[in-house]
Amino acid sequence: MSNIKISVISVIVLASLLACGGLPQAHLTFDTPGAEQTSSLAEKGETATAAPTTTKATVIAPPTLSPSPTPLPPKIVEETEAEELLLINLYERVSPSVVSIQAVKTTEGIEFEFEHPDLPEGIPTPEFPRQPFQESGEGSGFVVDTEGHIVTNNHVVEDTSELLVTFYEGTMVPAIIVGTDPDSDLAVIKVDVPPESLRPIAWGDSDQVRVGQRAVAIGNPFGFENTLTTGIISGLSRSLPAVTGYRIPEIIQTDAAINPGNSGGPLLNSKGEVIGVNTAIVPNFNLMGERSFLGVGFAVPSNLAQRVVPVLIEKGEYVHPWFGFVGMDVLPDIAAEMNLPRARGALVIRVIPGGPADKAGLRGGTYEIEVMGRPVTVGGDVVIGLGGTDVRRFDDILAYLDRYGEVGQELELTIIRDEKTQTLTVTLGKRQEIVVEEQ
Repeated sequence: MSNIKISVISVIVLASLLACGGLPQAHLTFDTPGAEQTSSLAEKGETATAAPTTTKATVIAPPTLSPSPTPLPPKIVEETEAEELLLINLYERVSPSVVSIQAVKTTEGIEFEFEHPDLPEGIPTPEFPRQPFQESGEGSGFVVDTEGHIVTNNHVVEDTSELLVTFYEGTMVPAIIVGTDPDSDLAVIKVDVPPESLRPIAWGDSDQVRVGQRAVAIGNPFGFENTLTTGIISGLSRSLPAVTGYRIPEIIQTDAAINPGNSGGPLLNSKGEVIGVNTAIVPNFNLMGERSFLGVGFAVPSNLAQRVVPVLIEKGEYVHPWFGFVGMDVLPDIAAEMNLPRARGALVIRVIPGGPADKAGLRGGTYEIEVMGRPVTVGGDVVIGLGGTDVRRFDDILAYLDRYGEVGQELELTIIRDEKTQTLTVTLGKRQEIVVEEQ
């Protein structure tokens, strides 16, 4: 009988230990009295109420909890919080300066023509006149003074019949166009609101921008107002074609997400200063034909905008200086063909008749060669210097004219002609409204 008691007590003790978590094993097994124990009791004259079979009981311990994650070092926590606070503060300061622009564009309609098979012979088919129809577009802009002037892109307001501006707190007011410059894709519009309700934005110096620094965009992508996206400056000194056929120099490239609706909004540095006006993206088209961001966006540099915007406010247009020739970079194949000392400079392909370059005696190409699979006219002058600065590529000429050039200004050109270096004097003219097809 004592054996049975001991076994029962053992079970109770083990069960108690398991319930309290006193045993660390995941699985515990133990035996209960079997047939041999029962027969042994009978021989001693003791009675067993039952003859249990040998069984094994399995007890599963509670799962072991994983240790708590190691906390981040205080310095990293502080830096993370500082990063968040910087962006929060920037957004709260700058967002009131950024607006959403809804543009209604009137375009030429469709003339409906059809034949009605049920009309009796001799009755003319009804004619429907061509009717205009309206398209709506969206963009962004930012306030630059307390007089109601707002900077945006030319392509946002081009060919519009009505403009509606929405401020960050929801106020909606109509706007008028003050001035546009298709060559830089910039425009200025104006709203009539009290000066105290306007929050002018601060301009930054785009010449101080460096690849790798923070870039912040605030705008209205796909109509979602007051949206902030972040990234870095991923490239400098790009150029983009304008609708006029000329190119916009010194474009800033960023990977901060820019989508349709961001056009005309500010690209900012960490201080919340405007370093560019968001203007274009390399688009990714989905199956529905809709554009979206692919990781490469472009902005007109703020220093160009600061030269153009005051003139647009004052005169309504900006006159760009003009040389009057079509050119391209000197590539290695061109340098080898023309016996140039190195692949450097701007090749003059074609001179516009009657333009400043033509009057100065600049010469274009005389024959074609194939360069990278396409024909290029070579044999003309190669510009290697302008106004005392080196010309490494064709875009250097465009950048110099946008920075320093004025209509009527005389500039000295350093060129290579027939393998010899010489100089010419060119008087800059007014850019003509022609499409220049640069190779």
